[in-house]
Amino acid sequence: MSKSCLLFDNDGTLVDSEYLCNLGIAHAFLELDVTLDADDLVKHYRGMKLSEIMASISRQYSVELPDDFISSYRKRVASLFDKHLTPIEGVVYALDHLPHRKAVVSNGPRQKIEHALNVCQLRGYFNDNIFSAYDIGYYKPNPQIYLDVAAMMKVSPNQCVVIEDSKVGAEAGSRAGITTLFYNRYNETLSLPHVTSFNDMKQLPKMIANIS
Repeated sequence: MSKSCLLFDNDGTLVDSEYLCNLGIAHAFLELDVTLDADDLVKHYRGMKLSEIMASISRQYSVELPDDFISSYRKRVASLFDKHLTPIEGVVYALDHLPHRKAVVSNGPRQKIEHALNVCQLRGYFNDNIFSAYDIGYYKPNPQIYLDVAAMMKVSPNQCVVIEDSKVGAEAGSRAGITTLFYNRYNETLSLPHVTSFNDMKQLPKMIANIS
């Protein structure tokens, strides 16, 4: 069956946001006298749900998070996005050469997704096909997030391709039984059914054209 619908992750797949998000975490915890390295945070927590990341760090360092910790963090990240956020290298070329219907499927909140896409001038490629785990109620690696989005896009999973950059996201696509292309910018080892790795976004149009 030919592929008609492309389901893109956002952070690290469309926009180069993962370092900025984790820099925001490092800055936020520094106010609690906890010193963290943003690069290390990317390696350990990439693709994970924010509340789980915050809970893990607070347990590790035995600190209690203030009530406004998450909201303060989000404001900090929004400012970092405004100043520094860029599209993933090659992603504009890929989107320009992919005539398929497209959607964004992210573990992040919708406001953050839309902000990132607008800053990087990518919103027009997706129209209103923006789906947040916060609204759907399932978070990657749960495959139901992709199955629900396919249903909302009125296509079968067999008609979709998932494009992800994290193991958590690739696992969600794989467990949903959807062909998944894993943007492997960190040369990670990944062995999952239905998953193929690549490391250059400009390869994406040809790869999708070759999927039967």
